[in-house]
Amino acid sequence: MTHRSGLETNAPGSAAPFPEVAEPVLRRVQTTIISWFSTSARELPWREPGTSAWAVLVSEIMSQQTPVARVEPRWREWMEVWPTPADLAAAPTAEVLHRWDRLGYPRRALRLQEAARVIAEELDNAVPTTAEELERLPGIGSYTAAAVASFAHGRRTTVLDTNVRRVLIRLFAGRERPTASPGRKETAWAAGFVPERDHVQWNAGVMEFGALICTARNPDCAACPLQDVCAWYRLGRPASATKPKTQKWAGTDRQLRGAIMDVLKTAHTADDRRQGVSVDLLTTSVTELDPEFFASLDEPTAAAVARVRELSADSDRIARLISDLVSDGLAREVDGRLALPS
Repeated sequence: MTHRSGLETNAPGSAAPFPEVAEPVLRRVQTTIISWFSTSARELPWREPGTSAWAVLVSEIMSQQTPVARVEPRWREWMEVWPTPADLAAAPTAEVLHRWDRLGYPRRALRLQEAARVIAEELDNAVPTTAEELERLPGIGSYTAAAVASFAHGRRTTVLDTNVRRVLIRLFAGRERPTASPGRKETAWAAGFVPERDHVQWNAGVMEFGALICTARNPDCAACPLQDVCAWYRLGRPASATKPKTQKWAGTDRQLRGAIMDVLKTAHTADDRRQGVSVDLLTTSVTELDPEFFASLDEPTAAAVARVRELSADSDRIARLISDLVSDGLAREVDGRLALPS
């Protein structure tokens, strides 16, 4: 059982990593979070009444590891251009990647288009309503499936993103942060907290609470309406014994891949007839390049190429990453020219 009668939770740090929670404490947390969300939630466009399930799905894919402030303008643009799965399914892949812009992890855009094709061609252009059905779509994992089933279709699901997991672990287990990914025990534990009624508001509320109040760094405990029942706060906010893993960016292959993709997106914008850029522009030593060849580029594309060269002068490394981009379906190479996929 996840919760029991009584007024105390099991002591954090005890043998149970996911302790039982007293029924009155759980009810207090549920009502507080739901009430807080009703007055403090951010006004995000995909939360507006009447938002389609497709629009919710797009917002969830875009928001993975990407701040909402960067997602919102891209989401609005996408929904204007591709308001249904069939619209995105029929779009040129180059245009999809171009409009993905700087959201990062562009393979998400490819997987989203793959999912759109399945929905359009096999599901009569209707987004599935259950988490189980949603997980069968390309690129849709358990979190996204649960979130879309909840927020778009009102299903009672267990939505476990990083924010939700952190709030629950701090409140009920007294730990600073959860493990890298949820296991079966944590998922079952969290499922016991989802109320029979107002479960959509609970799912969205805990997520929002983690984004605005119980943040990973510098949580605003002074403004927390659950400070008095928070196990982590009562213990003095003990730091985790292990430091969280942070993804490096500067100097990584991922940064250089992004710069190469920027070249292709810029060339696509400047003139589709260019069919991308010459691979030699990216891989040949500057001293061996014909200056007129480089000077023939439009200014934005030239600046993007210069950025790649600024990040790395290792032609073998750049060639390897270009090969990876082609293998991943993010670029195509034809007759020595590199471009976004058609």
